[in-house]
Amino acid sequence: MQREFPQPPYPNQKQPMPGLTSKMNPRPDHGETSYKGSGKLAGMKAVITGGDSGIGRAVAIAYAREGADVLIAYLDESEDAQEVKARIEQEGRKAVLIPGDLSDPRHCRSVIQRAVDQLGGIDILVNNAAHQATFSEITEISDEEWEVTFKTNIHAMFYLTKAAVPHMKPGSAIINTASVNSDMPNPILLAYATTKGAIQNFTGGLAQMLAEKGIRVNAVAPGPIWTPLIPSTMPEEAVKNFGKQVPMKRAGQPAELATTYVMLADPLSSYTSGTTIAVTGGKPFI
Repeated sequence: MQREFPQPPYPNQKQPMPGLTSKMNPRPDHGETSYKGSGKLAGMKAVITGGDSGIGRAVAIAYAREGADVLIAYLDESEDAQEVKARIEQEGRKAVLIPGDLSDPRHCRSVIQRAVDQLGGIDILVNNAAHQATFSEITEISDEEWEVTFKTNIHAMFYLTKAAVPHMKPGSAIINTASVNSDMPNPILLAYATTKGAIQNFTGGLAQMLAEKGIRVNAVAPGPIWTPLIPSTMPEEAVKNFGKQVPMKRAGQPAELATTYVMLADPLSSYTSGTTIAVTGGKPFI
């Protein structure tokens, strides 16, 4: 049955970065009441960056309902992170929270070590955390802004993956969150879009590098998804009409991506590696 989801125009709203779920209107749907698990990831151990809100939160809830223990790495949004932790524990799964800045390679390594120590290993790594900001002119982008976007979006992905791979067994999976901006860059998101192109190439190359180890690597390329990143980083008019440009005429909800991340983590998807799956509300991804 087709579910009803909020349609633009959305109420005027603006938040400081990185934004909070509780202050969004409408509140995003992460599958809290809709996602039903079936044991696809029973006994597995997952690390999800940016798992406190948005896409990462939806993935964390789905993974827990599929039987996985979950470690969530996030910046400093403790209110959001505690809500997700409670959801995971309601499913009888273990939840570990680690705040901190993933642009620091030492913190990335500590995240992986905590997963090994407290979860007992790593079967799934979801590289999802991201930073974005909007600028109309390249001269408005400071050197610091350019650098923090790359450090958060692609450098951290490298540090986390490099630390995790030695602990991953055959059948493990790495899933990277790319974007439709990988191939169709939005000019006001120049730095962000450039990192997303790098993520797609990182995914394709890494899949080939890790194939002999039995570790699969894939990416998900979301279109416009309703997360705290939107009202905290985009102009108010863009937020009001967010998602209106795609064929479904609305923003996607985080819950609508969860099944893609589950499928890519599922050991039964053993021949799926090196690919990018686009979730775009009907807009072709080329």
